[in-house]
Amino acid sequence: MKAIALISGGLDSILAAKIILGQGIEVIGLSCVTPFSVCSHNDDCGCVVRRAAKKLGIELAVIDLGQDFLDMLKNPSYGYGSNINPCIDCKILMLKKAKELTQKAGAQFIVTGEVLGQRPMSQKIRALRLIGEQSVTQGILVRPLSAKLLEPTEPEKSGWIDREKLLAISGRGRKDQLALAAQLNIDDYSAPAGGCLLTYEGYSKKVKDLIKYDQLTLYNVSLLKIGRHFRISPAYKLIVGRDEEENIRLFALAEKGDLVYEPQDEIKGPVALGRGEIGAEAEIEQCCRIVARYCDDNNRELEIIVKKRGEDFQKSFICLPLEDSKLRALRI
Repeated sequence: MKAIALISGGLDSILAAKIILGQGIEVIGLSCVTPFSVCSHNDDCGCVVRRAAKKLGIELAVIDLGQDFLDMLKNPSYGYGSNINPCIDCKILMLKKAKELTQKAGAQFIVTGEVLGQRPMSQKIRALRLIGEQSVTQGILVRPLSAKLLEPTEPEKSGWIDREKLLAISGRGRKDQLALAAQLNIDDYSAPAGGCLLTYEGYSKKVKDLIKYDQLTLYNVSLLKIGRHFRISPAYKLIVGRDEEENIRLFALAEKGDLVYEPQDEIKGPVALGRGEIGAEAEIEQCCRIVARYCDDNNRELEIIVKKRGEDFQKSFICLPLEDSKLRALRI
């Protein structure tokens, strides 16, 4: 008998997999990576998901949801959470991928760490039923931490697993999970929802901006983790590095047609990347003034060099740093 267990790196998913392993079931861990995951869970990353799988002694499969996730995020059927996290639609998508993996791996059922009533949007009884129905996993989806509070699943009714050894945890408190973790010697796990950047307000604003201006692409999303972001116009955005490491990354990520802004050699300051359709030259100058604002010596006129990646274009602008009130109005 074999099961696919969704592993997020959080305590609940680790406990759920451990409970099923304790019944002599072979478990394959599945980590679904979205464009907004903190980690991509590659073979050598050493993140909490990888460490959890290793400690559990299970194989870990990693599926990149990529463009499928972005397409869903633009208009989730069941809406967003407190920020722009589409929790119900996200879980449905992950479970659909898990079901595909059960067929490939010869597994009989799926395991998740969901707890009844723990999250107001996605873990109420009606939401749990909806998720099972829409992912077409209802009969084979086992939630070990709350199983005794839910209808028996096919693995329980068929005797593949012992329902009496499953749990009846509910609510937002974590006392029961922490006690069980101590009993099972589990002490390495991530904070609740800590692996999804869409739960963070500041990050969500930048994602909403991309959706609003129809610029939600995998490449543009990859830039959201870097720098300060400014909306110059509906068609143009500027990203300003915050330190030397980000300056290097922005310079490396610039694609053909992007504008790269740098202070003149003798001036210490950030690299900035401009993406999109630039309008009048005044918009380029405005970007230069933003870059100048973050230079060390920003109490005078500064020279900012603008180059277009992949083209023979370079121009110099002498400008005053942008006033803070205007800067705040443009910052996302």
